[in-house]
Amino acid sequence: MTKKPSLSMRLNNLRAGLRFAAKAIFTRDTPLLAQVVVTRRCNLACGYCNEYDDFSAPVPTQELERRIDHLASLGTASITFTGGEPLLHPDLDRLVRYARAKGMIVTTITNGFRLTKDWIERLNAAGLQGMQVSIDNLKPDEVSMKSLSSVEKRLELLSEHARFKVNVNSVMGVTGERTADIVTIAETAARLGLQHSVGLLHDGSGLLKPLSPTQKAAYKRVTQISPSFVHWLNDHLFERNLINGRPNDWKCRAGARYLYVTEDGAVHWCSQQRGYPAKPVLQYTRADIRREYATEKGCAATCTLACVHQMSMFDRFRGAQVPQSGATPRQDASVTDGASA
Repeated sequence: MTKKPSLSMRLNNLRAGLRFAAKAIFTRDTPLLAQVVVTRRCNLACGYCNEYDDFSAPVPTQELERRIDHLASLGTASITFTGGEPLLHPDLDRLVRYARAKGMIVTTITNGFRLTKDWIERLNAAGLQGMQVSIDNLKPDEVSMKSLSSVEKRLELLSEHARFKVNVNSVMGVTGERTADIVTIAETAARLGLQHSVGLLHDGSGLLKPLSPTQKAAYKRVTQISPSFVHWLNDHLFERNLINGRPNDWKCRAGARYLYVTEDGAVHWCSQQRGYPAKPVLQYTRADIRREYATEKGCAATCTLACVHQMSMFDRFRGAQVPQSGATPRQDASVTDGASA
């Protein structure tokens, strides 16, 4: 079981949570989550992912701190450091500490391969509040290298030493023959006292790839093994409709409540709809937030991106949206997962 955080850490987490709730309820032009790429480089090469390369250097730490400063000036409630593989950034713990000092909730997403006791203790000391570990199968294959056999010992380290919340996320639909693997992954996470969640595989534009009956049965089983709030929320927000072939009627607030900041420092709707607004985050203003808040996204009906659904739910019944001329992100042809921290 993960270690309990100290009393002071719990109080800090409570204050950050209350600030998040206040911004979600009482504001409209405040970002609730920014996902910030700290390096595009990854130590793996999964066939379904379009969010990495194998050569990029980490974004300079001081540049990332400037981006954090500006996000804080916009009132951003939470930040997730992502990649690529964020543990390839040597100053990840420094960035966590820096963002926590700004009053943000801070999490990260990792494949877990580089986790060590030292890294866990560094992130504990920095005040990390949550980590998502992505695991898709029991053994690596050409589609996904994020396998339980490769990181189970590291999950045990997290169970023993982490003072932050750990969620293991698996993508449903990567390969049909590996569907049963996700059940085993969920069982392993539960045995170690870790949470488990399921993302739905989508294509390069963030749209759903239909689930087979076998995959639907496995999805139901893992939600029973790990009946977490994340499962419940995602199921009610969008997954229940999508896995049954029904679109969702919702207002996507990407570019406003949710920001995706690429390694070059530009803001995009999300990881799958890159190319718009493509404005440097250091120049991003409340006027940009208000514009994107009111912009209808043509990809929303069958979107599987959990983080965007979650950050948009607070504005479901307020703030009308209309299509905007010129809002045409580039849609990638490859695929990735619908994970969320």
